[in-house]
Amino acid sequence: IHTQQTPPTFNRVNTFTAGFQSIINAYGVGDYQEINPAPYTIVTFPFLFAVMFGDCGHGLLMAVLAVWIIFQEEKFKELNNELINVLVNGRYIVLLMGLFSIYTGLIYNDCFSKSLNIFGSAWRVNFYTWGKTLLHCEDLQLDPLVPGVYSGTPYPFGIDPIWSIATNKLSFLNSYKMKMSVILGVVHMLFGVTLSLLNYIYFKNAKGILLQFIPELVFMLSLFGYLVVLIFFKWCVELQPDTAPSILILFINMMLFAYDGPGDSMLFHGQKAVQIFLVVLAFLMVPWLLLVKPLVIYRDPVLRQKHQSTNQHGCRSLSSVVLQVSMGDVLVYQAIHTIEFCLGCISNTASYLRLWALSLAHAELSEVLWKMVLRSALTITSELGSVLVVVLFAGFAILTVAILLIMEGLSAFLHALRLHWVEFQNKFYKGSGYEFSPLSFTKLLSED
Repeated sequence: IHTQQTPPTFNRVNTFTAGFQSIINAYGVGDYQEINPAPYTIVTFPFLFAVMFGDCGHGLLMAVLAVWIIFQEEKFKELNNELINVLVNGRYIVLLMGLFSIYTGLIYNDCFSKSLNIFGSAWRVNFYTWGKTLLHCEDLQLDPLVPGVYSGTPYPFGIDPIWSIATNKLSFLNSYKMKMSVILGVVHMLFGVTLSLLNYIYFKNAKGILLQFIPELVFMLSLFGYLVVLIFFKWCVELQPDTAPSILILFINMMLFAYDGPGDSMLFHGQKAVQIFLVVLAFLMVPWLLLVKPLVIYRDPVLRQKHQSTNQHGCRSLSSVVLQVSMGDVLVYQAIHTIEFCLGCISNTASYLRLWALSLAHAELSEVLWKMVLRSALTITSELGSVLVVVLFAGFAILTVAILLIMEGLSAFLHALRLHWVEFQNKFYKGSGYEFSPLSFTKLLSED
């Protein structure tokens, strides 16, 4: 039977991948033969969650909960409770989120808000430059430029435990996690743009590669790829704290071509010429995206006569252009796409800063809970101290589960979901198909 109807989409899943495929299908079922984001989401989703939830203690509790649900799966299904069914169906998602949180928690060196000194600190702060001891130094800072303070060998894995007692701990972690969030966000989005190439190759859409994938990739690399390079460069090069330029100010001045203001120092020789070239190159991609593709489609009679289903595969192609095409319609559609992509690169990059914000919020809530509840209990010296310790520890455990595991875990889950749906999948995934439903007479009879 010759039909113009698009075939349904069928993705084979098992008990492990079914939960991740449900996350994708909640956004939209993929078009027929469109690349499926689920295999990549199995890794990226729990990882981005763990970046926001990084605490190896809380991650361990979450992983233990998931393992318990897995072993008691049949008993939980017999309860037939909606909330419990959600946990059972997402048990492997919870397991991976817990395991990844253990990993990121070890990197942050955070376990129930306390640091683990496994390998020994790389800092020696018993004596400051003028001989003051640690107990008498009120303004102690971890300054690597002070002789004898830093050993020169970094901590083998994760953040050095000495930062947990440093007076500039929050400033250091703020800078580190904010830049890390930008790096992860740009890499994640570039990966999404690269996946659109697979759609173009599979559907033999050479014009889509030349007129859409290449300018999009060049635009992102010229601006935000360069921003990541600046971050790594500043990390690797030794600079004086009072003369090191702010990367944010550098990037803003780069976009405005402002190089004559006070304090406009550069990170490397020839940086001004490189930045001007990259900004001009990025701006040239805008008319390429805006005009070239509509002109090619309008002048090609074969493309104009193709059906919508032929064009809908691939990253945001002109699938709405059907048999009758006017130049105005093509230009308006492509203008909307170009504006959405170019401005979206900025807003999407800023959106990944939620990784930094939620990570700091989780760490600070955990520390407040430790200081206000458990540490107070451990300092009690009265006769009823042991009883109060038990009571306060029970309160600490309840608040940890209720606030840090349930509320914070749900918050990080929803934010990771948004990053995949809005910032990642819109680079390559159309999600406007419909799911394959096998013929079932039992289902048809029940509907009647």
